[in-house]
Amino acid sequence: MKQGYFITGTDTGVGKTLVSVALIIALRNQGLRVSGMKPVASGCVNKGSGFRNEDADRLLEASNADTDYDIICPYRFSEPVAPHIAAKKAGINISIGHIAQCYNQLNSSSDAVVVEGAGGWQVPINEEQTMSDVAIELALPVVIVVGGRLGCINHALLTAEGVIASGLSVAGWIFNQIDPGLQQASEVKNTLQRHMPGLLLADIPWQERPDATAISRDFVFLT
Repeated sequence: MKQGYFITGTDTGVGKTLVSVALIIALRNQGLRVSGMKPVASGCVNKGSGFRNEDADRLLEASNADTDYDIICPYRFSEPVAPHIAAKKAGINISIGHIAQCYNQLNSSSDAVVVEGAGGWQVPINEEQTMSDVAIELALPVVIVVGGRLGCINHALLTAEGVIASGLSVAGWIFNQIDPGLQQASEVKNTLQRHMPGLLLADIPWQERPDATAISRDFVFLT
């Protein structure tokens, strides 16, 4: 049976790529052919052969299925701003239909596809649609990455509420402490466990350089 997950976060910079790579590794360790996908990326760098994105590069490196960069990351923009702003400046309309075509192509050559969203759940991708509409179109269970810092309880619960309201399921969530000075971190996690849907898949303490391979061991049950 084909598997897939959509990775969203409570904000930008909360560790979605770290979690996506960890999940890819976990699925690979189950003997699966896995592709990572970053449908929309800003802040890309022109490497001569075209724009490349650091997050997409990490997903590609972790993947073990035959994939093409333009399929993994079909929309790439140089401006390090929200996708709809970057796309408008580039004169490009981000099409969910095209993203779905790329996903289906990856899905046909993989046992599992891990899709990393841009920013948070309601980040616009064009004048009418948001990143949540991508997840809805792909009809994937959602993994929420909670950036552990002041205010994250509200952000996490609002994100989960949005996912459920869209008709999708929350496969689980990750607590990633991105602020080393977060007060009462254990109580914050306990509060989230009482209120968040789905299971706590991984508890990532503050680290200068977190290891995706070590984190991947917490994803075994998802498979």
